[in-house]
Amino acid sequence: MTTASATHQADGAKAAAFADRLGINPAFFWMRGHSPERPVEVDGFGVCNVYGYREILEVLRDPRSFSNNIASLLAATEIDESFSEGALTMTDPPEHTKLRKLIGKAFTPKVVAELEPRIVAITDELLDAVDGRGSLELVNDLAYPMPVMVISELLGVPTSDRHLFKRWVERMSSSAIELTSGERNPNSDADPQAAMRVVPELFDYLRAHTAERRVKPREDLITKLVEAEVDGERLSDGAVVNFANELLVVGHATTSALLGNALLYLDTDPELAARVRADPALTPAVVEETLRLMPPIAVAYKAVLARTEIGGVPVVPGQMVALSIGAANRDERQFDRPHAFDVTRDPNPHLGFSRGIHFCPGAPLARMEGRVALNAVLARFPGLRTDPDRLPTFLPLPHVITASELPLLTS
Repeated sequence: MTTASATHQADGAKAAAFADRLGINPAFFWMRGHSPERPVEVDGFGVCNVYGYREILEVLRDPRSFSNNIASLLAATEIDESFSEGALTMTDPPEHTKLRKLIGKAFTPKVVAELEPRIVAITDELLDAVDGRGSLELVNDLAYPMPVMVISELLGVPTSDRHLFKRWVERMSSSAIELTSGERNPNSDADPQAAMRVVPELFDYLRAHTAERRVKPREDLITKLVEAEVDGERLSDGAVVNFANELLVVGHATTSALLGNALLYLDTDPELAARVRADPALTPAVVEETLRLMPPIAVAYKAVLARTEIGGVPVVPGQMVALSIGAANRDERQFDRPHAFDVTRDPNPHLGFSRGIHFCPGAPLARMEGRVALNAVLARFPGLRTDPDRLPTFLPLPHVITASELPLLTS
């Protein structure tokens, strides 16, 4: 056995031990150091599973053949158009191009950069509440409320309403779990729209704020979205509501998962954790490696629009394509030592925030929140570690890697 293959085998074994200890979903085979037999495979349900890095890039770069609007493939009932009108995650060019330009007028890098002092203050406030307690439950104490409070302030909705968002998000998660578990109760009131980040009360809530801003503008993102204009066009109320919904639901979930997953990796390497504490400039690299090895969105979906091929495998219109972002981020054709957590990795062209026209517009905010919160937690609690008697609990969903509970000891 060569030195390189021995190193690869050792990295894979370490990855497997990490995933097994945490009870990671067995479907995420790549987290256990296993490689797919082929970069593209069609399963028994007709779903085209894409595991290879270059093959996923093929799909992401071809919006004419692959659509983000998968609602009709997932739902047994017709989807109310008001829940998808102007939604970036469900539109394709040319509508997506127009929406992206309009939203970009409001959600600018400057708007995101100016949030950092508030992110620091909110993080410190939440950590003050648990300081001296000897333990914390990361999700409820920090990883959930911090991004919700930040995004709420950004949008201009009261942070005091965050308990409403928590209830709505929990409804979506529980419905999605039921609908994807294969054990759905036919008498249940869970519907496909709930599994697709749709809760009517949340939309009504955001719609009321949007209508108010058209009459009484404020210094907030909803107002900026309402007033954004490109070539005489503005966003509809539906588009404003859908973007605000995506920012709240997807934005908070991504940051929450990112922070928890990063701390779990650092927990396995106390020496690295000590280095990051001593040099916070390393934190962005920790964030990027976490996004590569344990991406919050592990699988993304597309609908085939035109007869074509992916890596030589034919696909037809109406077929579902599952892009295994997590597997692609460990493709040994793209990454050296793909299963190793390496903060010196440069470049690190992972697909954790997608690529191309659908690159996540909230990526700069998620990266900033992750960096600020990670530095604050590490600095505040030098003895931070996982609780050996209480392992994390992960949401049992087929496309995300995020803890619903993450107990930590602080002293």
